[in-house]
This record gives sequence, structure tokens and C-alpha cells, in this order.
Amino acid sequence: MYKNKKVVVVLPAYNASQTLQKTYEEIPRPLVDEVILCDDASSDNTVELAHSLGINHVIKHEMNKGYGGNQKSLYNKALEVDGDIIIMLHPDYQYTPKLIPAMVNIIGDELYEVVLGSRILGNGALRGGMPLYKYVANRFLTFFQNILVGHKLSEYHTGYRAFDKDVLTAIDFNANSDDFVFDNEMLGQIIYANFEIAEITCPTKYFEEASSINFSRSVKYGLGVLRVSLMVRLKKWGLPVKILDNITPRKKKRAYHTV
Repeated sequence: MYKNKKVVVVLPAYNASQTLQKTYEEIPRPLVDEVILCDDASSDNTVELAHSLGINHVIKHEMNKGYGGNQKSLYNKALEVDGDIIIMLHPDYQYTPKLIPAMVNIIGDELYEVVLGSRILGNGALRGGMPLYKYVANRFLTFFQNILVGHKLSEYHTGYRAFDKDVLTAIDFNANSDDFVFDNEMLGQIIYANFEIAEITCPTKYFEEASSINFSRSVKYGLGVLRVSLMVRLKKWGLPVKILDNITPRKKKRAYHTV
């Protein structure tokens, strides 16, 4: 709990048994009130381990719904349990849980409604093991995305994100893809709705047990990202876009800043 705001951490899990315990044990309690894990039809014992660790809510997909489908289940459950600050943390230990207090403070003190953990800020991405082709693609895509959507972020591709509940209730995240491009569709919705986004430097960690998509899926993802950015631009020009049509842009409060 932070200033009477309920803090919920959501874990999108797929074959995460080797890293789940280490991730879970570093989640700062009692700052975090509840933890929700959604297992996307893993073939290992992720669900059993989650129960043994005492995770508050464990959701199990009997069939694999994809990364986006996993997040939909998590965010819907987080809103169901009345979460005020919702943080998505990958249970593969690629992102450190030690940044949770900073994210909670930023949202809880009403500085920003969204916080992203950026692997690009601080120049540590390559030192942390990010493959060179992924780093180059990240910089290329981010450059064009900033131009198309008219925003300024260091990267759009981090999986470490925190939201005020008002963000999740205002955007139609359930209309988004069930695949990896879900993350970018969600950011497109957030930017179109004029919610304010902060970024904090996040250490980059790539290792054998950390989840990562292969080259062919990365290409598919990259094309999807450009499509999403183009959709945001078309919507700003007044054209209909399904995932944005039910969103009403808010009046901007302040310019974007990097934390």
C-alpha cells in the first residue's frame, strides 16, 4: 500500500519455473499488496511453484493465448481486485523488481500516470547482453515511432511497465492483439489518450533462462510496431482506427520529461 493506494504486481508467465522464485522474492513487500500470476499453458511446473510461493492469485490458461492474451487476463484481474497502481513484471528475471518502489512513488505521488523501465537510457543495453541486431532494431523502430506518433520515448519495447488504474480503465486494451505487438498497441492507445509517460533507467539482463523471441518473430513484431504507429498517426488525422475509436483524448497537463 502506498498512500492508501493498492499496489498490484502482475506476472505474465510462460515456462518460468527456473526464474520465478528469484523474481518473486525480490518483490518489495509490504509495499506490494497483491501479486497476480497468469500462466499461459506452460509445459513446466510454473503453476505449482507459484502456489508454493504463496502468490495471491494464480490464473492458468489451459490453451496458450499469447503474450498479449496473457496480459489481458492479468490487467482484468488487477482491476477486479481494485488495484490502484498496477505493475507488469516479467517473471524471467530480465527486469529487476528493485525498481518497483520508484515506479510506485512516481504514480502514487501523481507525477505521471505511466512509468516505463527503459533499457536504452544509461547506455547499458549492449553491456547487459542485448543482441546487437535487437539493439539496432530497437533504435530504428523507436526513431520512426517517435516521428509517427508525435511523442518522445527512448524505447517503445520494454516489458517493464507501471500504470495508474485510470489508464487501464480508459483504454480498450482488450481490443488489442494477443501477440507480442499488444505492448505497442497499448502504448499507442496511451499516447493517443494523452496520458503522461515517465521513463526510468532499467538494467539490461540477457541470459539463457530469460525469455526472448527469435529473429523471425522479431521481424514480424517490427512490422507490427510500424503498423501500430501508422494507425496512431491516421487516427490523429481523423481516420477511423478500431483499437483507438473508443478512446477520448484528454487535455494534456504538462510536457513529457524523462525521470
